[in-house]
Amino acid sequence: MRRDRGIVFAWQLAIGIGAVASWQWLVGVKLLDPFFVSRPSDIAIRIATWVTSGVIWGHLLITLEEAFLGLVAGAVLGITLGFVLARSPLVARICDPYITMLNGVPRVVLAPIFLLWFGLGIWSKVALAVTLVFFVMFFNTFQGVRDADRVLVDNARMLGASERQLVRHVLIPSALTWIFSSLHTSLGFAMVGAVVGEYLGSSRGLGYMISQAEGTFDTTGVFAGMVVLASVVVAAGMGVTRLEKWLLRWKRSEA
Repeated sequence: MRRDRGIVFAWQLAIGIGAVASWQWLVGVKLLDPFFVSRPSDIAIRIATWVTSGVIWGHLLITLEEAFLGLVAGAVLGITLGFVLARSPLVARICDPYITMLNGVPRVVLAPIFLLWFGLGIWSKVALAVTLVFFVMFFNTFQGVRDADRVLVDNARMLGASERQLVRHVLIPSALTWIFSSLHTSLGFAMVGAVVGEYLGSSRGLGYMISQAEGTFDTTGVFAGMVVLASVVVAAGMGVTRLEKWLLRWKRSEA
């Protein structure tokens, strides 16, 4: 297992280094115009300048706060409603067209409305992140609960399990894999919601920094902001993976 992880990591590192080296080389031989795509070395220098000067920390903390609040609120709402509707088939059929309709609304269209409702502060960005996270968490939780082993559910009922015990000991473990799978996707969506909201109207955050760089045709600043954003999402995803392994360790024991 450790050997397999080492091989995977080696390949991941090789692909990343190869892509960055190719990018740097293509710009160096003038096959790519640095005005439009910058170059990795310049991006690294810009990020290092942001870090050492402390410019980025305040903006990054604001974006992380918005994304975290949006992720938590969207996950709680999505998981709760997913459980409720999965346990109430009639209510689920009644609500189905409305949920489908709301899910079909482009989130970017909602961003200016949230700016009008909640202002230029963090709450308009949190609201946008919630709309992106909610449906991912809802649909996966709903499907996870419905896919619970019917034999196991029936046996639990025969043994006298109450609805609360059934949810705690059967349905939640069954849905956890689905929930964590959607959580990995929701992390990126929460960051996207926060950054897009900042991009459209804000005076702080990574989205604001990217918007300012784009307004001055500073492609190095734009790519540097995106690299920082991607790095944060990857780090957060690794944390979720560790949490998932710890909470689902009983599945490995069964295997």
